[in-house]
Formats: sequence, structure tokens, C-alpha cells
Amino acid sequence: MYSELLSALPNVLAFSNFFAVMIGVLAGISVGAMPGLSATMAISVLVPFTFGLDPLVALGLMAGIYNGAMYGGAIPAVLLRIPGTPAAVATTFDGYPMAQQGQGGFALQVAVVSSSIGGIASALALMLLAPPLAQVTLLFGPSEVFWIAVFGLCSIIFLLGESPVKGLISACFGIFISMVGADPITGEDRFTFGHLELLDGISIVILLVGLYALPPVIDLLETPLDTAGVSKDNLRTEPIWRTLPRMMSFWLTWVRASLIGIWIGILPGAGGSMAAFMSYNEARRTSKNPDNWGKGEPEGVAASETANNADTASALIPALTLGIPGTAVAAVMLGGLLIHGLQPGPMLFRENPDIVFGFMWQFLFGAILLIFLGGSLATNSFANLLKLPRPLLGSIIIVLMFIGVYSINERMFDVYLMLGFGVVGYVMDKLKFPLPPVVLGLILGGFAEENLRLALRIGRGDWGILFQNTTSLILVALTVAVIVGPVVKRKLQSK
Repeated sequence: MYSELLSALPNVLAFSNFFAVMIGVLAGISVGAMPGLSATMAISVLVPFTFGLDPLVALGLMAGIYNGAMYGGAIPAVLLRIPGTPAAVATTFDGYPMAQQGQGGFALQVAVVSSSIGGIASALALMLLAPPLAQVTLLFGPSEVFWIAVFGLCSIIFLLGESPVKGLISACFGIFISMVGADPITGEDRFTFGHLELLDGISIVILLVGLYALPPVIDLLETPLDTAGVSKDNLRTEPIWRTLPRMMSFWLTWVRASLIGIWIGILPGAGGSMAAFMSYNEARRTSKNPDNWGKGEPEGVAASETANNADTASALIPALTLGIPGTAVAAVMLGGLLIHGLQPGPMLFRENPDIVFGFMWQFLFGAILLIFLGGSLATNSFANLLKLPRPLLGSIIIVLMFIGVYSINERMFDVYLMLGFGVVGYVMDKLKFPLPPVVLGLILGGFAEENLRLALRIGRGDWGILFQNTTSLILVALTVAVIVGPVVKRKLQSK
């Protein structure tokens, strides 16, 4: 099988296929940098237009967009505290404070290098470990997946923010939002209040744009003459080759975040957001200076961006080998495969090895191209956003928010919903309630509920099924450690 991997390389190096990856990376960066737009949306729009193209050209565009968009989300996250993609939420924690300190250029360079490293690690995992790792996903039943979701929620509640109580309230709000829509088991309406638009639930894009985009825009318009600590004229941008020596100290973070991202990517349904949060929390926990985190720590940007990009190709391992999409983007890519007559699953590697292995090479090249294309675009072009007058910048962002949210389903109801979440986010921001638990509550709430109810159905209502195997017990122990750890640490520090 690995000989077939090498034999697929010449086809990928053909001009049309390589050029498709390059165009995809540039398009992905542009899409990711626009608040409200996502890789899923971009690829969904692209898929119908790839029908007449060669399969490798079409898949190269998709691979490039996926890689580019995951990094592109870091650009507004660093410069404006607005995550361009859901996976870039954790990047705002330290990226935006760095921009306020006049180090926005360096933060973007850390982001692009870390994104490239995470993408390369993910592509290598897809290329070398897809067949054996596909079997690992079969070991995780509903009970194990439920405990993974609980562990992710507890990590963000108790390891982020000064008040665990406020974090818990924020997470519960996110979990409540995840319950809006049709019941995943019975199909009954829940909390829709008679609005048919809510039957499919609330899109995470609407929530993110409302919570994270609108409050900063309001601040921009409230204080048009105040720079909010951001130096518009001195971003301290340097060529990447000069700043690389300063990043070498992040090597352990890169390795750890890559492993976390790959592991989360393999688990169906987890996604880059969970990988970024877990990596950020783990890096902060092991840091020698944890008090600096959230105040402009470059290692925080490295941890987040490495993990959310290490999730990209690894999320396709269960998709390509088992036909089970791990993320929404992976599901869209499966649709692209089906359009070109390629059936995802174990037989894909036998019947179309040149295409499936070529697709893997394209992911690797897309990650490598990020350094060359993303670095120059981010530091030389997008950093100039800070030089725009604040009222003009706020107006542009509001227009992009409205266009992005409206384009999801082409209905004004989503825009009104986004504005409502914007008001909630503004109030929470003023009251010092952490916003990330809301996002993770929405991401993992339905995920946990569905698997919990499925596990209880399998166990015929016996809650003991959640503790019947070693994997579940390990996850329970990790969850307890995350909850108890901060309490013990505070008591030891007080003594």
C-alpha cells in the first residue's frame, strides 16, 4: 500500500493538480479571514462546480481550501479578536493581546508556522496511519464518546477563566442552545417556540458571529478615536526566516498539539474546536509561566493553531476508510468524492489508490504552501486592517457579518438571531463571563446528549454501562482530575 502512495506522487506534481492546491490555499485563507464564513461553506459552494473537472484537480481545490481556511481564521482572531472560523476561538486568547502590544505581525507568523506544522503532521498521519488507526475508532462506543465530550467541557470550564461558576453558567447556556431543534432520537421539537427556522437547530456560525464579532464592533464604534492598545503603525513585522529562531522554543508545544489534534481528528464528531481548546489548556497547564497566558503569550497561539490544523487531514481517516465523516468539512468532502464516482470506504484504497493517495499528498503540499503563501499574505496585507479608521473598519465588518450569516440559509431570521446573540455576547463580555464555554457547550452539548442516550438504550437504561470498560474509566479519571486539580492547586498556593 505504501508503494502505491509513492506511485501517486507524480500525478499530484502535474501542473494542473499542484496549481489547484495553490489556488485552494489562497481562496481558503481569504474565506477564513472573513468573519462568518467557513471552510465548510466554501467547499459546499465549490463542490457542484467541480463536476466536470478531473477528480484530483477538484480534490486539490478542496484540500487547499481546507488548509487555508483553518489558518485564515487566525487572522481576524489575532487582529480583531474575531475568530474567522470556529476552531480559531482559542487563538483569540493570546493572539489579540499580542496585537494590542504591537506584536500582531509576530503573532500571525507564529500562527502560520504552527498551522503549517500541524497540517503537515496531520497529512502524514493520514498517509501513514489511516488503515490501522481506522480500527481504533471502532473501539470508541457511545459511552466513551460521551465521556470525551464531558472531559472537553470540564477542561474549558475549570481551566479557563477566573471564576469556575461563571464558566459553568456559560457552558450551560451553550448546552441549552445545543438542545434547540428536533430531538436527535425521537424527532420531537424542542425550544423552537413555533419557529420552523429553528427545527434544524442553531448554526454555530450564527452563534460565533454574534458572540465574537458584534461586541468588538460595538467597541470599535463606541471609541472611534481610541486604538484600544493596538499599535496601528508598528506591528513589528519581519520576514519569517528571521523570526523562526524565536519560535524554536515552541517545539514541544508543536509536538504535543499535533498529537492532540490528530487524536481528536480521528474521533468522529469532535472537530478542530475541541482540539484547539484541549491543546491550549494542556499547554497552559504545563507552562512554566501560566499567569502570562491570556495576556499575550505566543505559545498559546502556537498551541491553538497547531492543534486545529492537525485536525484537518486526520479527520478524513474515518471518512475515507469507513465512510464516517468526522467533521462537517469531511462530510462535504465525501460528497465531492461521490460526485466523481468514488465510494468512500475500505474499497476506495483498492479501486482508486491513485486518487485517494494523491488526495493525501495534496493535503501535505497544501500545509507546506501555507508558510510561503500564508506568511506573506498575513503579515504584509491583512495586518494593514489595523491601519483603517475604526468606524470604517467596524462598518466593513458589520457588512461582512450580515452577508456571511444571510448566505448560510438566505433568510433574515438568521441575521436577527445573530444580532440577539451579539447583545448577549456584549453583556457577557461586560460582566466578565467567559465566551468559549458557550461555544464548546454548543459543540459538545448535542454530541454528549446523543451518545449518552444511545449508550443508555444499548444498556437498557442501566447507567452502569457508562463505567463498564477501561477506556471509560480512564476518561472519568481524567475528568475528575480536571475538576479537582485547580482546587488543589489553589489550596497549595494559599499555603
